[in-house]
Amino acid sequence: MGGTGALEWRECGEDDLPALTGLAQACLATDGGLPLFGRTPLVRARLLQARTHGAWSGGGLVAAVGVGAGRTPATATGLVHPAWRGRGLGGALLDRAEKHAGDGGVLVTTETWNPGAEELFAQRGYTRTFLEWVLRHDLDALPEVAAPDGVTVEPAALGPELFATYRASFADRPGFVEPEADEWLGDLRDDEDFRPELTLLARGPNGESAGFVTVLDNWIDQVGVVPGWRGRRVGAYLVARVLLGLADAGADAAWLCVNDDNPAAGLYRRLGFRDFGRRARYLHD
Repeated sequence: MGGTGALEWRECGEDDLPALTGLAQACLATDGGLPLFGRTPLVRARLLQARTHGAWSGGGLVAAVGVGAGRTPATATGLVHPAWRGRGLGGALLDRAEKHAGDGGVLVTTETWNPGAEELFAQRGYTRTFLEWVLRHDLDALPEVAAPDGVTVEPAALGPELFATYRASFADRPGFVEPEADEWLGDLRDDEDFRPELTLLARGPNGESAGFVTVLDNWIDQVGVVPGWRGRRVGAYLVARVLLGLADAGADAAWLCVNDDNPAAGLYRRLGFRDFGRRARYLHD
């Protein structure tokens, strides 16, 4: 059953979205990764790009790749069903992505990571530019974190103080690019999953901002601590408060993503988060 010669390759469109979603769900079930990738909106965004090719066997979709247009490098996302790996399909998907991308290079997006794909990308000369852990916290057991001395927490108003706290918390990170305040606040305000009641601001004893957390649906979106307040459990306390709030609201799990080299990953795991796979980006120019 080796090789790919017996497969039917054809372009995919909107009518194939259920099959593409099923393929993404099968990969997530085996590899873990971003659970939102198992839902139609993100599958459409990642796989139904300018050109999408799928490989079919007996009426079932076993591999697919979507390639964007109008950007340099071109973006691409590909998936191979776990039962069909090891037969050269990953390389065939890359061939199609590179052909459609032309000379501008390819940026591959993977929302469900596996080591076989990592090996293939390395063999083909791709450089991994981003690797992030997806973490899940089952809310049947909540961490107990005492409030740091002198720190109080309140719902954060979407305004200049929250943005200033974000900027102070992230400005010293390598590669930080400061957005416009209106843009950053507007993205939160306009997101239908934004949870204002769980988006919190921590204050020190003199009323100064010490840290913040933003929440979208049952996802902890961003956590930041102002440099002078680091090492005092401010971040841990903010996250613990959000977990309690989500549990009280009836959620069964909380999620977050953290960069592979971010030391905060250790904190999240100590608070009870568990690994649920990884997501990554690979560049070939």
